[in-house]
Amino acid sequence: MDNFTYFSPTYFDFGRGAQAHVADLIRKYGGSKVLLHYGGGSIKKSGLYDEIVKILSDAGIPFVELGGVKPNPRNGLVYEGIELARKEQVDFVLAVGGGSVIDSSKAIAAGSVYDGDFMDFYRGKASIEKALPVGTILTIAAAGSEGSPVTVITDEETLIKKGARSDLLRPKFSILNPELTCTLPPYQTAAGATDIIMHICERYFSNTEEVEITDRMCEAVLKTVIYETPRVMKDPDNYEARANIMWSGMLAHNNICGVGREQDWASHHMEHELSALYDVTHGAGLAVIAPKWMRYVLEINPHKLVQFATRVWDIPMDENDSKATALKGIEAFEAFLKEIGMPETFADVGAKKEDIELMTDKVLRTKDTEGFYVKLKRDDVIKIYENCV
Repeated sequence: MDNFTYFSPTYFDFGRGAQAHVADLIRKYGGSKVLLHYGGGSIKKSGLYDEIVKILSDAGIPFVELGGVKPNPRNGLVYEGIELARKEQVDFVLAVGGGSVIDSSKAIAAGSVYDGDFMDFYRGKASIEKALPVGTILTIAAAGSEGSPVTVITDEETLIKKGARSDLLRPKFSILNPELTCTLPPYQTAAGATDIIMHICERYFSNTEEVEITDRMCEAVLKTVIYETPRVMKDPDNYEARANIMWSGMLAHNNICGVGREQDWASHHMEHELSALYDVTHGAGLAVIAPKWMRYVLEINPHKLVQFATRVWDIPMDENDSKATALKGIEAFEAFLKEIGMPETFADVGAKKEDIELMTDKVLRTKDTEGFYVKLKRDDVIKIYENCV
């Protein structure tokens, strides 16, 4: 196990009706005027928007609002949010929605107290030294941004999707009520579960030795999501299954399962260029790319894929052919993704073979290789993309 530091200060309020505590939590963490940030019409259709507005109003907490966050959040709306936050002198950002809303809120929180272009944080030109406090009310279990120090934003001009990180971006509080996810369409539920699985896999596929504790934690989260997702697909109102998936999503990306070990992230970075170019739902894009990445690296570094097969998918070990064991694990993963309705190929998500070179250029624009479990060169990235066609 490698040396590490770990800091995770977010206060979690989990369970039925937890959103009722939002005003108290805003005050607890110093908020006196709030920017309410959200996405499309889903929180208005569900009644959550009216509920939050009433809670804030009854508590005497002034707020301004900015909706319109889309999946794969864009920097254009962030600029609007920064301008609004400065003009109205807000001192707290409340994100009501999923990972895209939370990522956009984090960007506004950092950008509104920064003298330069907030995209400097995403281009590696500046580090985040301060940020407004952020609180979240989560409506989809997927990205894990409710507990992470990470934010990902797409540049509208270049269609490059990049991340920034700072412990200052970890939410002060996150309200997690599984009931709020019960109205999600099946596709979004499945895509969210896939995202959770891949947040764990990016940490699990590691060359660091003697990491049994985090290996076992990763495997526990993976097996939980694999068990609970089909139950939710059959019964969307299954609160207990929703609860297990929601907490898994937080555990998958607050890095408690990733400390002390080298992490990979090749599948995520390759998918970022897919979703930036085609506006693919992130989890759906991962469902296309990740199994092809697994099949490709199997021929180079099978060790962790064998463990993935035996411990996560309960595949019996073939002592004479460990690669065959690993392949059965990948096939089990592919069958699971198909069962929950995830896409399998570029054609399923509207991507085109002729854009593979462009996506590869973007993946490797600042480096010679991608990933760490197997360091992928340009030809490797191209071949994995081609296997998605």
